[in-house]
Amino acid sequence: MQTLRLLVADDHEVVRKGVCSLIEEQPGWKVAAEAVDGRDAIEKVRALRPDVTVMDVSMPSLNGVEATRQIVKHDVRTKVLIFTMHDSDRLIRDALNAGARGYILKSDAGRDLVPAVDALHRNKTFFMSKVAQMVMDGYLKTDSGVAGRSESDSERLTPRQREIVQQLAEGKSTKEVAIALGISVKTAETHRANIMRRLDCHCVSDLVRYAIRNHLVEA
Repeated sequence: MQTLRLLVADDHEVVRKGVCSLIEEQPGWKVAAEAVDGRDAIEKVRALRPDVTVMDVSMPSLNGVEATRQIVKHDVRTKVLIFTMHDSDRLIRDALNAGARGYILKSDAGRDLVPAVDALHRNKTFFMSKVAQMVMDGYLKTDSGVAGRSESDSERLTPRQREIVQQLAEGKSTKEVAIALGISVKTAETHRANIMRRLDCHCVSDLVRYAIRNHLVEA
């Protein structure tokens, strides 16, 4: 039997260990690695190429939706299952647009986690009922009625800009952002100015409110 290899990304150790325990109980399933934030998840997916990644949304440094977007863009092998306590329409839409193949709530882990992972491994999707209904209702339809991707607030920014918004909203200075992302302070300052202008934000508190509204950070 071929081993199913998984990565579990969650910044809360108790939750992470609980998920790992459920996974390891399944014959032929193995937790290849654990990640404590989105950036850590991306690095470990690229290094280990797990079959399925179980991804929390609200994580420091880089949230789960942005991590999913980058993982799916660069690694078609790994299927991402969003595993969160949040079920807002905006977050669901953003997660699916980022490329997640499944979406379940932490409160339903005992019932849904194993069948969800199994479905993704078999190249299928697995959604809680609310998400499935949104898909059935055509959540990606444009105003003209033609199917396509609708742009959310967060998609007004580039992936790099969304990373910077999260870092700034978490209280990091421009210099700290530059170090974290491996860019110059001048480049970080330019990104920050462009972001503030694009979002019509006039101060950091405006940026924090935007980040909370778009689930880039938790309130």
